[in-house]
Amino acid sequence: MMINASSQVFVGKRIDNREGEWWQMPQGGVDPGEDLDKAMMRELGEETGVGAKHLAIIHRMEEELYYDLPAELQGKLWGGRYKGQRQIWYLMRFTGTDGDIDLQAHKHPEFCEWKWVAPHALPDLIVPFKKPIYQAVVDAFTPHL
Repeated sequence: MMINASSQVFVGKRIDNREGEWWQMPQGGVDPGEDLDKAMMRELGEETGVGAKHLAIIHRMEEELYYDLPAELQGKLWGGRYKGQRQIWYLMRFTGTDGDIDLQAHKHPEFCEWKWVAPHALPDLIVPFKKPIYQAVVDAFTPHL
């Protein structure tokens, strides 16, 4: 969860779902042997163009969160190799300006649009099967905002 000085949260609309109504926070995978903090910074940079010089870690959730894809998506997403994800969430303070955000910074952009939203709005913006995850993230990070 990347927040700005007003404690609003960055969300993006996925490039592969331009016509959809769903928005999500950046997320990504960890390479084998990769440090979690470094993986988070790398993924956040790839998806938003924001570098470490404009980010500060505020908090990291201790427990992992898990979700399964709905049955109709299992076997179709991620090459059919996974049925869900396990995640560790970070709360990050963005200290740059909106001009420092560059969705085209990576050769394979994931988002086509972005905006800042209130944290409490997050569960209503994400695809329904991820709503419990987003609510858990909001609940965990609200005391740190």
